[in-house]
Amino acid sequence: MADIRGRFVWYENLTKDVDAAIAFYRAVVGWNTQSWAGMGEPYHMFANGDAVIAGLMKMPPQAEMPPHWMGYIGTPDVKATTARAEQLGAKVWVKLMEIPTVGTFSVIQDPQGALFAAYSPLNQPPEPSADAKPGDFVWHELITTDVDAAWAFYADLFGWQKTSSLDMGPAGTYQMFGAPSLELGGIYKKTADMPGPPQWLYYVHVADLDAAVARVKENGGTLMVAPMDIPGGGRIAVGMDQQGASFALHWRG
Repeated sequence: MADIRGRFVWYENLTKDVDAAIAFYRAVVGWNTQSWAGMGEPYHMFANGDAVIAGLMKMPPQAEMPPHWMGYIGTPDVKATTARAEQLGAKVWVKLMEIPTVGTFSVIQDPQGALFAAYSPLNQPPEPSADAKPGDFVWHELITTDVDAAWAFYADLFGWQKTSSLDMGPAGTYQMFGAPSLELGGIYKKTADMPGPPQWLYYVHVADLDAAVARVKENGGTLMVAPMDIPGGGRIAVGMDQQGASFALHWRG
């Protein structure tokens, strides 16, 4: 399953209130929900139409981090990837957890502090589509304190390649990256006035950005970055759900 290397193949919302998170994202994005009992207790999942794309779990009371979204990045050998991440200075929070019939993953904090999961699924995930539908995850953005060091870390682990870049003036360079023949996201430097630790931010495509932003506010969320145009066409906005997990919305006509 080598072609999954470096692809984002699953997403998970770690939250304080599962029912509230379900209601929020159903209203804002239009996802429906399913549950799976393969882990003993029901595991709730978000689906975009018939396609199951993400899960959500209640954070333990003693968790040291705030609610957040976490991306699962594919690897054909999660054991080797986890060991290599440690060699490169990462901290491993969950090491080689196996879920029967599903796959094995590790939860890793990169050397700058951003969390992600390395994941070897047992079944081949769907191939990525160039035609995004409303409700699909479409972009993955790393906000970090050291762009060069973060890039070296992820390129080593997942074979990512630099694609194009954007000069943001005083804010520095926005470096875009991808796996072979698949653009995935961008990396940029966290400025001193940006809240929170280094983190990954995940973008969901919506059919109407202004309407989705209105739903964020109507359902108890917070707008962090108002709708804005982006180079190459399209518009984005960044929000935070009621529990404090950041997410981004994307529209392209």
